Amino acid sequence: MISKRDGRKIPKHIAVIMDGNGRWAKKQGAKRIFGHRSGVQAVRDITEGCTELGVDHLTLYAFSTENWSRPQKEVDGLMTLLVKTINVELPTLMKNRVRLTAIGDLQGLATGVYKNLSLAIDETKLNKGLNLILALNYSGKWDLTQAFKVICGEVIKGIIKPEIIDEDLVSEYLSTKSIPDPELLIRTSGEMRISNFLLWQLAYSEFFFTEVLWPDFRKKHLNLAIDSFNDRERRFGQTSEQLDFQ
Repeated sequence: MISKRDGRKIPKHIAVIMDGNGRWAKKQGAKRIFGHRSGVQAVRDITEGCTELGVDHLTLYAFSTENWSRPQKEVDGLMTLLVKTINVELPTLMKNRVRLTAIGDLQGLATGVYKNLSLAIDETKLNKGLNLILALNYSGKWDLTQAFKVICGEVIKGIIKPEIIDEDLVSEYLSTKSIPDPELLIRTSGEMRISNFLLWQLAYSEFFFTEVLWPDFRKKHLNLAIDSFNDRERRFGQTSEQLDFQ
């Protein structure tokens, strides 16, 4: 169990790019799907850790729109694993008052996957603890594109006047409209890119990159990320001197 440390600020929203499952499996001499299965324990551990720390929102990049281009056998295995994990973990989510939500083009998921996901979301919707957000069939470009399409449609209908379009209005049409932007992004496996994830929402997030592969990521690594977050000065375009007077 981990707990808040005196004086340490805990991010309200943490986003995670769970990378390295395939490489982890390769090191074990196993197939890639074995790495994905092993990564479920990391999801459990970090979800529990965020609950203990009092994090409000945890977004996991579970399946991107680009992941459909992977070998069909791996995609099928990922979808099967998703359904199984949701069903197995649902009692624990309820016990810990975790609310499950999802962002992305969910209608593009297989019928069985979408049904199981929807049932779990409905089952946990009244929970008041951590909001666990799965980014499924998601990409930042998709999110912005669908938002612009809707906004353009409402401009044509006269519902929105072009001159009132600003950053706040755009945010209201994104799939994350009811969620604050992440304060901290964690990416495992040593890669240093955001891979089309939350492009708009990560504008002022702090990034933490680690060499640890996702199946090995645990609460101690989460703590390191939060310690790093606390070492940063978040200026949002201002100077340090300006912040001192606020």
